[in-house]
Amino acid sequence: MGTWLASSAASIVSPSNGPSHAKRMAYPKSDISVNLKDHYSSKVYTSLSPVAGDLTITTKRDVRFDSIQILLLGHTKTLFEGMSAPQEVTHTFLKMVMPIPESTYPVPRVLQTGETYTIPFNFVIPNQLTINACNHARLSDAMQDHHVRLPPSLGGWERDDMAPLMAQVEYKITARVLRDDGDHRTRIMEASQPLRVLPASPEDPPLNITDKDRLYRMSKTKTLRKNILTTKLGRLTAEALQPGAAVLSSDGRRVMSHPMARIRLSFDPASPRTLPPTITGVTAKVTAHTYYSSGTISSFPNLGEWNAPYLTDRRGQFFTSTSLPPVTLAEQPAWTSPSSKPSSPLARRDSGYGSSMHSARSSSSDLDTNTNNTHNPLLPPNHKQQQQQQTTTIRVPLSLPTDKRTFVPTFHSCIASRVYTVQLTVALASKGASNTVTLTVPLQVAVDASTSGSASGSVSSRASSESGENETEEVVVGSGGPPSFEEAEADEHLRPRVLLVPSEEELGGGGGGGRERGSWMLAAGGEGQAADRGGLPEYGEAGWRRRVD
Repeated sequence: MGTWLASSAASIVSPSNGPSHAKRMAYPKSDISVNLKDHYSSKVYTSLSPVAGDLTITTKRDVRFDSIQILLLGHTKTLFEGMSAPQEVTHTFLKMVMPIPESTYPVPRVLQTGETYTIPFNFVIPNQLTINACNHARLSDAMQDHHVRLPPSLGGWERDDMAPLMAQVEYKITARVLRDDGDHRTRIMEASQPLRVLPASPEDPPLNITDKDRLYRMSKTKTLRKNILTTKLGRLTAEALQPGAAVLSSDGRRVMSHPMARIRLSFDPASPRTLPPTITGVTAKVTAHTYYSSGTISSFPNLGEWNAPYLTDRRGQFFTSTSLPPVTLAEQPAWTSPSSKPSSPLARRDSGYGSSMHSARSSSSDLDTNTNNTHNPLLPPNHKQQQQQQTTTIRVPLSLPTDKRTFVPTFHSCIASRVYTVQLTVALASKGASNTVTLTVPLQVAVDASTSGSASGSVSSRASSESGENETEEVVVGSGGPPSFEEAEADEHLRPRVLLVPSEEELGGGGGGGRERGSWMLAAGGEGQAADRGGLPEYGEAGWRRRVD
């Protein structure tokens, strides 16, 4: 007669010589579940969001146990192809344990048949990780500052988050029923409830981009020609400024602050009669770059060389792009030439005193400068070329399509990172010839902390309208209370004041008043001329000195 085989999966397989091959349960299956309060499938948690609920255990047989664990876990997983099987690397960056009092456990510690046990729990999504979450070698302290920030959930979103299967970030509530068997613990039962987390992230300062950072292209110079056989029309230089951060709401479905990209175009014509090119269109697309590694990352993967040949860790990079709404130019940007008057580095700002007399001298000095500017040693050697140079600035609004894609915030963790770039393409036309200039600038995606229910501040985005578009600015709302004492003292210190010559009555009056009043006047002209000049002399005028009686 064959024997019965029991497994830990609570199933029994009948022997091959038995009359039936049907499977049946050795023991009735126990039920363990994690129930979250006010939770739904599309809910998104952010920093300081409460995660509360209860653990429910129902058994249909007596189960002996020693302890119960309820944890909030955060994992980063990377996957690589191996020789025989895929290689998966898991980094646990977050592990919060819910303390369970001893009074909660039954005595003796046996889950009775048919009994339902309920254990409540309460977690709060932390604002950042502890320093022990990143204890590997790093090339800079700034890298550790990023590694102790909570990474967002990567993978598993309803909308495409542009993440590969090789890099995943998971959050979940896990409950375990444990039994001590000698020197090891056995998990009798286990249940998990996944979470989607978009932690709040601050706006970082602009990147220090060098020529070694191949991911970005902040400037480009191009020679314009009508065709390949003709002489050049001029040289066009395009320079881009790093835009501000695109700030999303706490659920990632709305853009709270739209950044604005700026492109400065400079055209140096080959001939004074050559007109600057016409801007026919501007397009933009955003690219999500995901970096992942089998080992720890010690430097920013978007700066410098990512796949260096001497590295022993296996590394990968995945990127995907999505087009941004087309940019409509209401009117052709105006080209302007720089001022022909050079500014001396030794020139000083007008103090404002005696501006009526100074204006006459400044106008005469301007005429002398304009007349003899060819012999001015302060002029740069390419001054004539600068006079012919034409410049203009294009503003490109960057509106992320959050209705089609999920844009997780920019983050850097120990084994995975996500950054964004924006590719800006300017189409030009000059004398029938078409040209394009393409630049690639960094874009940070952040999450606003004030939109979460637990945040107490009220920071909102203020739209600064410029050419019909919004600029990235932030203003604190709800701070309309009375000013502080420091502000009142500052306002009193900066209050405008009027300086007047004291009258004779204030100086004591009588015959002695003229003597005292004369000490306020300056020689070289007497009291009459000083009065004609408004009562106060000019600073720096030759011949003026204080009377010494």
